[in-house]
Amino acid sequence: EITSLLSLYDGQFSGEQEIRVDSPFWILNIPSEEMARGLMKRTVCAKSVFELWGHGGSAGELYASLKSCPMEKMLPYLRSDSTYKVHIHTFNKTLTQPQKIKKIDALEFLPFKGRVNLKNPEHIFWILEDYGMDPNNVPEEPFHLYFGRWIADGQRELIESYSVKKRHFIGNTSMDACLSFIMANHGRVKPNDVVYDPFVGTGGLLISSAHFGAYVCGTDIDYNTIHGLGKASRKNQKWRGPDENIRANLRQYGLEKYYLDALVSDSSRPIWRKGMLFDAIITDPPYGIREATRRMGSQKETVKSAERSTENHVFVSSNYHLSDIFFDLLKFAAEYLVMGGRLVYWLPIYRPEYTEEIIPRHPCLKLISNCEQMLSSHTSRRLITMEKVEEFKDQDQNSYLLDGQYMPYRGHNSFREKYFSGVTKRIAKEEKDNQK
Repeated sequence: EITSLLSLYDGQFSGEQEIRVDSPFWILNIPSEEMARGLMKRTVCAKSVFELWGHGGSAGELYASLKSCPMEKMLPYLRSDSTYKVHIHTFNKTLTQPQKIKKIDALEFLPFKGRVNLKNPEHIFWILEDYGMDPNNVPEEPFHLYFGRWIADGQRELIESYSVKKRHFIGNTSMDACLSFIMANHGRVKPNDVVYDPFVGTGGLLISSAHFGAYVCGTDIDYNTIHGLGKASRKNQKWRGPDENIRANLRQYGLEKYYLDALVSDSSRPIWRKGMLFDAIITDPPYGIREATRRMGSQKETVKSAERSTENHVFVSSNYHLSDIFFDLLKFAAEYLVMGGRLVYWLPIYRPEYTEEIIPRHPCLKLISNCEQMLSSHTSRRLITMEKVEEFKDQDQNSYLLDGQYMPYRGHNSFREKYFSGVTKRIAKEEKDNQK
């Protein structure tokens, strides 16, 4: 997310140290404070950003680092006519108030000339201490210490204010608010973009993009979901209400002006005019677990597969293999994304069989990132971000079938069976343990 947002603001990702997965603190080279503030206006992953004045593996190293910090960098924030306060934050350890005061007092060698103001200071300084990630093995002294000037906070409050629990219209697979905003940031969504979701469902992914000023639209094969009809997904509610729909969701957050439309459509069938229409495609395809994977069939197919809605709207559906879903999605993105536009989607994975080779590829799309979210001990899903780097040509239409790339992913057509096989094994093991 940070890398995507830095590139959105024409910045480069370059750390003074390697990204440490065992630490919540990163040191980044950001060209300007303005860029840092722009990044924090978008991110839901980062909590705060600071201008680093000193750091070290011990208190002595921190103090030595601070003493070598250029004075011209510090003096504008230490003037006698300014006010300030110092916070201390410890990760994985709680300090008493006297311990905190002792650590703050140890910084008296810094040339603070202003007055302390705890309620409304002009400048806020932080001591950050990293005690590792293991709550069962907390060291006496921190592994690393940082001191810096606070610049801005991230947008963590969006997770609560856009919580699915408070949303007007939800479904079985409505996307968590935090993940929705992360996806929009991976897609580098910006004001006046046009963002499309081909598996729109209840529109959760449209909301995060609209929050960042993009115009949003989507399609879904489910007539009842698009029109807000049928059984409700909430507990203790049997049927959906008259105003439970995607438009009402955007209206709830004051984003209705960014809503273009949602159409009942099969993502495997072309409905759009030719051309580069979308700045980003952000979607969560069905995996066959909570929602069925299906596409339009023909009238010649078995009548048993016909489905009827409350409006007597009839269509015939057939199975839509996961491999076909994702390759159709890549082909669509290659054709309809603008140059530099991004495709962001979730790819379900059976972990014992996962390798990088099974990530679907297309010659017009470059893989930008591949992040894992664990679902269970044996399954996960990968957040795949791809960027359009080449113009789509008709000969590209089936190029994804070449070089044996199509066959490895065929194995994921049985993701549902593998997912539930793990559940079955766990239940059997629990029953066996209970009998003991």
